[in-house]
Amino acid sequence: MERLNEEQIAKEMENLADWKRVNEKWVERRYRFKNYLSGVRFVNEIAEYAEKKKHHPFISIDYKVVTLKISSWQAKGLTDLDFEMAEYFNQLYNKAEQ
Repeated sequence: MERLNEEQIAKEMENLADWKRVNEKWVERRYRFKNYLSGVRFVNEIAEYAEKKKHHPFISIDYKVVTLKISSWQAKGLTDLDFEMAEYFNQLYNKAEQ
């Protein structure tokens, strides 16, 4: 996995709804749910996918809000895989009970 350059990251960010860049090495998004258990089910799906990819986001559950942060430790920054996963998480959210 190679770290993306600034131009590549900017282009990826244009296509990634509701995510923001944090501290140059991370992308982050907060997802809001109508109840606690909907958020927990969402997190379980994320965990299954992350295990398959062997690439794990930071996950925080704050009652009805789930926050995800993604970065690639080995690349010391953002890679194609981070953006691929963020897009997949958006798709999961769009299918989830919100």
